[in-house]
Amino acid sequence: MKYNKKDAKAYSRKTMKGIWAAALTPFKEDGAIDEDGFRRNIDHWVNDLGIEGLFISGKQGEFFSMSVEERKRTFDIAVEATGDTGQTIMSCSDQNLDVVLDLAKHAQKNGSDYIVVHAPMLHFCSDQDELVYEYYKHISEQVDIGIAMWSHPDSGYLMSPELCNRIADLDNIVAIKYSVPRDMYTKLNELAGDKILVSTASEEEWLDNIIDLNWQLYLCSSPPYIIQTKNDRRMHDYTQLAFAGKHDEARAVWESLQPLRQLLKSVRPGSKPQAYQKYWQDLLGQTGGHVRRPMIGLTQEEKRKIEEAFDACDLKL
Repeated sequence: MKYNKKDAKAYSRKTMKGIWAAALTPFKEDGAIDEDGFRRNIDHWVNDLGIEGLFISGKQGEFFSMSVEERKRTFDIAVEATGDTGQTIMSCSDQNLDVVLDLAKHAQKNGSDYIVVHAPMLHFCSDQDELVYEYYKHISEQVDIGIAMWSHPDSGYLMSPELCNRIADLDNIVAIKYSVPRDMYTKLNELAGDKILVSTASEEEWLDNIIDLNWQLYLCSSPPYIIQTKNDRRMHDYTQLAFAGKHDEARAVWESLQPLRQLLKSVRPGSKPQAYQKYWQDLLGQTGGHVRRPMIGLTQEEKRKIEEAFDACDLKL
């Protein structure tokens, strides 16, 4: 590891900055991981798009369809492919705690920068706070690597700002991907912004969160490589302008992306988020590839609509 457990918070404050993207995992037609394609994507994302960190094998990456060994393999590929240029945060999320810890220890050993663990699914409980606190406390005690929490509705509940603030006191809890309404993450920012980096995955809210909440980290989803190309890095550009205090200029660049945002929403099938984004990647010249069950691929009609949207968008290729 590049830091000691007691220094995890300070280290993350120095290094977890800018735009981090949640990687889709490209699969071949036979279901195997397309390792070469994955490496090419990472090289493009880090070196051409300037993405500063990659979230590996999360929900976007279809971790739920991969074996533990396959997830470890994606960790290893990402560490090798980013090298000294980009950073990594490995999704160790799983409902089985032994799997979480196995993945976390692998990430700690292989040179990953951080891990992320989503809140356990406890939809069958009416009062989860003590369970969730003890869950993160146990993980924190077992590993030294910096840990990001992740709260989202899929767990059957949302972690309250007060609960997140309590967990933020643990030594190596360094960040949170907080997929909640804005009033909740604003409250957490007030409570724990000096202890952990608070972020949410909405690209549309990212600029406001830099300006209004002084955020330094976008953690994270696929827009950084879906709405950008080597010759059109507007998300990167408005981020850097906002960091430099040039808010009006940043807003103008942000607003120029509105037609593209609306176009992408108009052709997104609700049940096929990964397949849709992977096909867009293919059109961009990245390696999108196939999805694995339980996800299913696009119909020809869905592909046609996405192609029409792609032809109509203003991305500079």
